[in-house]
Amino acid sequence: MSKELQRLLLKLDQLLPAPPPAPDWKASIAFRWRKDARARGHLQPVRHVHRIRLADLRGIDAQIRKVEQNTRQFLEGRPANNVLLTGARGTGKSSIVKGLLNKYARQGLRLIEIEKNDLIDLPELVDQVAGRAARFLVFCDDLTFEAGDAGYIALKVALDGSISTTSENLLIYATSNRRHLMPEYMQENLDTRYLGEEIHPGETVEEKISLSERFGLWVSFYPFDQDEYLAIVTHWLASFGCAPKQAEAAREEALQWSLQRGSRSGRVAYQFARDWAGRHLKHKE
Repeated sequence: MSKELQRLLLKLDQLLPAPPPAPDWKASIAFRWRKDARARGHLQPVRHVHRIRLADLRGIDAQIRKVEQNTRQFLEGRPANNVLLTGARGTGKSSIVKGLLNKYARQGLRLIEIEKNDLIDLPELVDQVAGRAARFLVFCDDLTFEAGDAGYIALKVALDGSISTTSENLLIYATSNRRHLMPEYMQENLDTRYLGEEIHPGETVEEKISLSERFGLWVSFYPFDQDEYLAIVTHWLASFGCAPKQAEAAREEALQWSLQRGSRSGRVAYQFARDWAGRHLKHKE
């Protein structure tokens, strides 16, 4: 190679942007999939991980047991499923995943959060974690798709076990308010055919159902009733240092708070408890 060509290649190399940084696996137990200015993906450590405990999640014991059992199987190298958590907002769907990370990080569990628009990068992400000793949950929160979303096909392929997107040390956990992950329209119901006593949904409906069916484990969440909501309020008030008498005195305000928010979810209960405790507890010197 001539010196002139070497100088030219050196100049070209200097003009090219630096490659994305290699993951710093020791920096955190959780990572986010991020894109740089040239749309190249890399894993970014989460410096301040939400340390929620599973014991703080009330009213969803059955759901916790299902997801935790599946996660233990995964950590132990036994067969386990990708998980779809669906249902009422604010009931603890994403908190379960965070709580599992907090509980099982010492056993090698790691979390990678990815936006739905970046799901097309799943094959690249899998390549980065394949072969590592840790066990990775790829977590997509509040997952919904519109027709034509690029991530829709990528997720279907990953869940269906494509040879290019699977890894024995990786599972996909997703949350959604929609069971079938896509909006449903009246016209689609009109496409349903009736043959005798049998119902045959239209092709559009079948396509939407086919994505959620690729998750091996479905876990459903339901709105809390008044007693469950107040029990969650009481738990969080106690965690902030409120005495039982104070929690009892806060009940009426807690109910008014839920009416104003139009929800009796665990999230609303937590937000009320933070507000009430902040207003009524003495400042710590």
